Amino acid sequence: MEVIFQSFVSGLPLLLIHFAVTLIMLALGIFTYVLVTPYNEIGLVKKGNPSAALSFSGALIGIAIPLSVAMAGSVNIMDIVVFGAVAIILQLLGYRITDLLLKELPSRIENNEISAAITMVGIKISISLVNAAALSV
Repeated sequence: MEVIFQSFVSGLPLLLIHFAVTLIMLALGIFTYVLVTPYNEIGLVKKGNPSAALSFSGALIGIAIPLSVAMAGSVNIMDIVVFGAVAIILQLLGYRITDLLLKELPSRIENNEISAAITMVGIKISISLVNAAALSV
């Protein structure tokens, strides 16, 4: 039992640091996402737009999935930062390409069309899963 306790005590600081760095990367990714989104998603969420809330939730999950894979595969903090940044860039590129190809989706989300938001969430999570798989190679 003492070995387990010693392992816990010695590993906990590293766990907390990796967790904190990954959360900071998530916050930076979401901040950047908000900047590049073609509409004010946060403002729409504050006004009670469920479609915007769905889309924003998809972005949160979509950025968190590859970041979690980057953290799980890391051997140090720099791994999390470098591969986390790559993951965020790939996610944001995927989102922007989607916005450009499906030009009507952002305006449909602004107009609170749930079907558009569900489509957007599906796209964001799909990109995220492919991104996470690429990071795990």
